Amino acid sequence: MYLRHFGLKEFPFSITPDTSFFFSSDSSQEALNTLLVAVRTGEGFIKITGEVGTGKTLLCRKLMNALGDEFYVAHIPNPSLDAISLFSVLCDEFAIEGAAPDASAHQLVRAINEKLLQLAREGRRAVICLDEAQSMPIETLEALRLLTNLETEKRKLLQVIIFGQPEVEHKLSHPSIRQLKQRIAFHYELGPLERSELDFYLHHRMVVAGYQGNRVFSPMAVRTLERKSRRVPRLVNILAHKALLSAFGRGSRTVGMRDVSAAARDTASVDTAPSWRMRTLFYLTFASACLAAAGWVNWK
Repeated sequence: MYLRHFGLKEFPFSITPDTSFFFSSDSSQEALNTLLVAVRTGEGFIKITGEVGTGKTLLCRKLMNALGDEFYVAHIPNPSLDAISLFSVLCDEFAIEGAAPDASAHQLVRAINEKLLQLAREGRRAVICLDEAQSMPIETLEALRLLTNLETEKRKLLQVIIFGQPEVEHKLSHPSIRQLKQRIAFHYELGPLERSELDFYLHHRMVVAGYQGNRVFSPMAVRTLERKSRRVPRLVNILAHKALLSAFGRGSRTVGMRDVSAAARDTASVDTAPSWRMRTLFYLTFASACLAAAGWVNWK
């Protein structure tokens, strides 16, 4: 592969959410700051939304790493669960002993509440990070809301951070869980990278992976990558990885426009169709040529 060719210790554009590669773009840093403030002020529900590939899972893991020992974090990466399954998972996450496999919902909730009270006596706060929340059934979301009813005179004993795609907004608008939506005190929507950030993002990941040297991606390559990926981090990573492969195959230490274009053609999730301007110019040229051939247009 291209690791030795570019002097890298690891692949710089893996799509796994490795927090060592976290890039403080305007959007991701503002989202992280919002989360840290909201968690430390003890809000009940916090919501982060973003389109596919904008870095929600990476942000979730970055937050969990940033929280200190005073927080006890339960991470649920796949919340497509019914209520009892959710309570069982939480018992595992909170290391609750004695929860029988055939326990009822009431028994599981009571065990969770006792654990939350224990953590509160120890001066610790319980946080649930719920990833891919758009796949959670409405009934389970309502069951989760009921868990957050436990509180002291000062604060909630359980905080829930919801990470999800924009479809989660539609789910939260369901009349049966309108109380949950009212409890969301903080909300932030993750967006793509800014145009001015893309070049720094590429170089940042290369440096974290061990690269030493000047920019690998040429200005034309960056502009092409911006257009093809729409600056969505996951698509940027996929295209940048393939573009590095292409440059390596050519024996070049610089990624050019044609390397990114080749990567885009090899990626099904990227629209490689020509822009509307190019299509319009093509059709006008084709129509004019047909008219000229028919003798209807005098080109002289």
